Amino acid sequence: MENKPLCRYVSPEGHTCSEIDMGSGFCFWHDNKFDKSGLELTHKLERYAKRGGLLQGLELKRANLEGLNLINIDSNEGYDLSYSNFYRANLRGAHLFNNTIRHASLMKADLREANLHCSDLRETNLLGIKLDSTRIDNIELGDALLQEGQGKLAKSQGNDEEALDLYQQSEEIYRILRKGAEQQGLFEMAGNYLYRELQMRHERYPIWSKKWFFSSFSDFFCGYGEKPENVIRFSLGMIFLCAIGYFFLGVNFQDQIIAFNFNNSWQQNLSALLNSFYFSVVTFTTLGYGDITPVGISRLIAAVEAFTGSFTLALFVVVFVKRMTR
Repeated sequence: MENKPLCRYVSPEGHTCSEIDMGSGFCFWHDNKFDKSGLELTHKLERYAKRGGLLQGLELKRANLEGLNLINIDSNEGYDLSYSNFYRANLRGAHLFNNTIRHASLMKADLREANLHCSDLRETNLLGIKLDSTRIDNIELGDALLQEGQGKLAKSQGNDEEALDLYQQSEEIYRILRKGAEQQGLFEMAGNYLYRELQMRHERYPIWSKKWFFSSFSDFFCGYGEKPENVIRFSLGMIFLCAIGYFFLGVNFQDQIIAFNFNNSWQQNLSALLNSFYFSVVTFTTLGYGDITPVGISRLIAAVEAFTGSFTLALFVVVFVKRMTR
């Protein structure tokens, strides 16, 4: 009996398919020319997965996979659906816990009420994905979205128009993820997605424009209201720089100018440095004890530091409370 030809699909990782060739060189699952629009393939795909079929590189555009259950209960690792195409597929209510769906396409896929808990979605196209009531806690997206990485590459190559389009797509994806996280009560995750969403918007602003400058300012000082640690770092840096300024320019303490002097001993210079730091902290926090006062140019530094300190402390309270009350 003559052996029937096998599917010639080979995944980028070198895995081969052992299904029968349908005549196009590929099997039903890996044939990208076979129109699967609306085909109800839920149970068929579940059986294919259970018998050990190759799940990498599936071609399931517009397929009906509602209620799909691909939880690999016989292994600590989920199924590997990498390089698969689920463009506009109906995956509503699908159980995809702990699955690997890397380098794939979920573009405009319907994943409402699905379970993506612990799924690996790195380098996967998520543009237009529907995530209403979808469990997305602990999903893995990597350091950047697919479009985000492509945008950086395009920008480095001087393709600014392409980069802007890719950054806009990235912003839309992060917005979808943020709304999905908020709906699930994952407010810390939602805050992280909001930060990335605003970063993508920042990348689209013309450099040195008013919007670009304000966005850079907001990111640097407080991470768009999502990073109170940025406020703390800025505060410590401001206190340190101003203290150095007081140390070299001098401040008045008990009718004596204390400042760095080559003729002083190291103990005297150390005492002057510590007093400068003390005065900088008191000025930044606007306590104003009055035991040390600025002189000369130090007055200008003190005025700037006091104004900045009052603004920064108020900003920290707002950002901190926002994070803690989620």
